[in-house]
Amino acid sequence: MVIAFMGVFVLSCGKATTEKDVAVNVKKIALDIDGMTCEIGCAKTIESKLAKTEGISVVSVSFEDKKGIIEYDANKTDEDKIVAVVQEIAGGELYKVTGTKLIEDLAE
Repeated sequence: MVIAFMGVFVLSCGKATTEKDVAVNVKKIALDIDGMTCEIGCAKTIESKLAKTEGISVVSVSFEDKKGIIEYDANKTDEDKIVAVVQEIAGGELYKVTGTKLIEDLAE
């Protein structure tokens, strides 16, 4: 009986890590965005595209400040992919990310 229990215990300890087992690695960045000409058409479009991107949980784009604040899971996306999403909107002709800054590492 003890041997059977030990066998089950040993086998269960060696299970493969699944996506659910990986801890969320939340980060928050600020983007400087050039090319926005209005709040509704530009800022909201950028927000919408980023919000639909896997790994991004919070998006706020300010037309007045020409900035975007994005909270994301670094296990699912990264800064380069986020910048690419913004710069590829409308075929890459409208918006340019001119700077990025890590605001804080939110992982505990």
